[in-house]
Amino acid sequence: MKKYELMAPCHFGLEAVLKKEIYDLGYEILKVEDGRVTFEGDAEAICRSNIFLRTTERVLLKVGGFRAVTFEELYQGIKALPWEDYIPVDGKFWVTKASSIKSRLFSSSDIQSVAKKAMVERMKIKYGRDWFSEEGASYPVRIFLYKDEVTVTIDTTGESLHKRGYRKASGKAPLTETLAAALILLTPWHADRILVDPLCGSGTFLIEAAMIAANIAPGMKRHFLSETWDNLIVQELWEESFAEASELVDCDISTDIQGYDIDGEVIKVARENAERAGVKDLIHFQKRAVSELHHPKKYGFILTNPPYGERMEEKESLPALYREIGKAFLGLDDWSMYMISGYEDTEKYIGRKADRNRKIYNGMLKTYFYQFLGPKPPKRKK
Repeated sequence: MKKYELMAPCHFGLEAVLKKEIYDLGYEILKVEDGRVTFEGDAEAICRSNIFLRTTERVLLKVGGFRAVTFEELYQGIKALPWEDYIPVDGKFWVTKASSIKSRLFSSSDIQSVAKKAMVERMKIKYGRDWFSEEGASYPVRIFLYKDEVTVTIDTTGESLHKRGYRKASGKAPLTETLAAALILLTPWHADRILVDPLCGSGTFLIEAAMIAANIAPGMKRHFLSETWDNLIVQELWEESFAEASELVDCDISTDIQGYDIDGEVIKVARENAERAGVKDLIHFQKRAVSELHHPKKYGFILTNPPYGERMEEKESLPALYREIGKAFLGLDDWSMYMISGYEDTEKYIGRKADRNRKIYNGMLKTYFYQFLGPKPPKRKK
């Protein structure tokens, strides 16, 4: 089966998490860059990576790359690529996105226009026709320029992979599902340990954790753009990949995953999201204030995304909220707490310096993933 270069973008700072995911799926890593991991795979890899990867936004099929500092060089470089190997004569093709960093060509609209013209010219020659109906399957092209190096890809995913299909409504400041999953995978949490989000909002952290615990592939309940690419991927590969995902699910596991929020309506939304995700029986949601957070079990985990104060009216309440979180955490014997926040005084009001932190961009917001580590539980006797 033909091998392709596949590219998976992710949140800056979380490349190592995505790299491990891809490696665990059985594919060879070719390159790790800021916000992107490139790996090698065949047509089946396109199916499986879309269905199974939790921490990437999409899977891109690399068509080629070259250097360009003028629009003429861009035109000739795009025209030289073997588009006929990827796009059939009736395929719908356009440049859906062009981004440029530290490059002499920087106008996205001009890059898109020049690239489309070059693609059409190549296909005119190869298919021997002057006009294309573009009534068939869609092949959206994404072009990236970095320091004048052009990378040309086709999007295999369609709607971003963070759209798992379970979240119809969100709280005030939701995390994307892909970011939530990546942060969970950064912690040492496992399904046999208690996990609590005392400010759970729409429940994203907890739902993603429950899906990980039950081995539910994040893409098994949705569809992907490349399912219509009959010229590159036979339908049987999609059917086999979805069947593989279904066979791996184990919802009979025992978990202790809990979510609290002071807003009863938000808790109702979280329960509905968990039901759509197929994990409602693995999570206990309850209307409860942060101050009421307590638990008799040891060695548990708090994982939460509190307000950052993006809105001015929130800022005044943040010191009291973070003090409350810190006080509740102090009362939990031997627990660990993991928190993503853009609030600059997080550690001051939690009342403890984080053992580790990691800079993460949540959308355009610079945040930190604070890690307040408790002791490891004693090893179980075999």
